[in-house]
Amino acid sequence: MEKSILEEQTAYYKARAAEYDEWHLRQGRYDRGAEHRIKWFSELDAVRSALTREKPLGDCLELACGTGLWTATLADLSTNLTAIDAVPETLEINRGKTGKGHVRFVVADIFEWESDQIYDFIFFGFWLSHVPPELFDRFWAMVDRALKPEGRVFFVDSLKTRDSTAIDHTRIDDSGTAERKINNGKTFKIIKIFYDLSQLKKSLLDLNFSGTFRKTGDFFYYGCVTKCV
Repeated sequence: MEKSILEEQTAYYKARAAEYDEWHLRQGRYDRGAEHRIKWFSELDAVRSALTREKPLGDCLELACGTGLWTATLADLSTNLTAIDAVPETLEINRGKTGKGHVRFVVADIFEWESDQIYDFIFFGFWLSHVPPELFDRFWAMVDRALKPEGRVFFVDSLKTRDSTAIDHTRIDDSGTAERKINNGKTFKIIKIFYDLSQLKKSLLDLNFSGTFRKTGDFFYYGCVTKCV
């Protein structure tokens, strides 16, 4: 994997920090009408409910925490939360939203970062799709080292549907990369992997993780896994 595309991916999220939540809120270039928004938020609520049911208690770790779409939920449920992202601008937005004293924010390249403790619960939202295939095993090895023996990993990401992206984005495919545009028209190339859940389940089993995987409908999938014993 050329380091340049990973650097460009980081640059994209840095440039997009102030407008990132438009994607989540279905505003601006992501607005596809009232019916779409109802279904979108219904599916997001399904993921949030599933996350809450898993009770992310104790010491929690959020990787690629971004602007805080999930951080507040994790902070409300956990004793201590470490939230990591490579982009300082998104962490500042996140910090302003979360406002919890027991949340530790860390600026770090997740592909280079190594945990200084082990956690009961690890979460990452819309991050796995940005991990290059050749770094997949390495990433999960880091997760393994950061997880307590009976700890859990919960993740959510996008299904392959054009309706998740901005109206002016190019078509999506299985090439492993995508062109993304920010509001001023500047474009970036990023990693974007759309997983077949049966194959993802097998890949994680090969790495000694097993668990459940679900689709919400049109937009998202999520999984909760533990180390195999």
